Formats: sequence, C-alpha cells, structure tokens
Amino acid sequence: MPTIYHHFIIKSTPVKVYDAVSNAVHLENWWPLKCSGKPFRGEIYNFNFTDEYDWFGKVILAEPGKSFYVEMTHADIDWDYTSFGFDLIEIPEGTAVEFWHKEWPELNQHFKIASYCWAI
Repeated sequence: MPTIYHHFIIKSTPVKVYDAVSNAVHLENWWPLKCSGKPFRGEIYNFNFTDEYDWFGKVILAEPGKSFYVEMTHADIDWDYTSFGFDLIEIPEGTAVEFWHKEWPELNQHFKIASYCWAI
C-alpha cells in the first residue's frame, strides 16, 4: 500500500510542534476549518473542512513532545482507515519532523493531491 513521507525542520521545540499538530485549536490554523478532539489515545477528532468533508479520526498514539498518530475512521473513501503521524526529534536547529500517511488503498490522483497538500 502506498505511503506518503515528508521530513522537514521547524525552528521550535518538540513540545510546541506537538501542540501545533495535536491541539484542535492549533490544527485549525493550518489544516481543517473546524476541529475538535483531545490528544489522548482512543479519543476521536473531528476534522471539518466543509459540510461535505466532515471527517473523523481516532488517536492511536499520543506521546507529548514525541509522537502523535491518528487513524481515520470516517472520511473520503481513499482516506478511510489510513493512518497519519508525526514523529518529533529534537535537534540543534529545533525539531525534525518525520511525517507519514500510510495504508492508502492505491496510488491514485487523490494520493498525489494529498501528498502535495501535506507538503504545503
């Protein structure tokens, strides 16, 4: 199954980066229009992009300052049951982010668009 991978550096601490990728209020700054959820294993997030794209995901790993993983449970047919995650590594320049989004059903146009969108 295809997987998206991105590696980048953010000039901030792992704790602040973790907050940006796991706190619903901060997720709204860069991803969905509206978001709710708590960064604890088993919790459900609502990622609302529009009424048509009102998606849900379950937290499968939440280690503050280190890792945050979500499994999609209700989304677009290509996103359903995919998982995405952020692994954070403290480095002298700030935080190295190892991002992945795996278990895509096929390498199709939606996969390519999602990879591009995650990158920006």
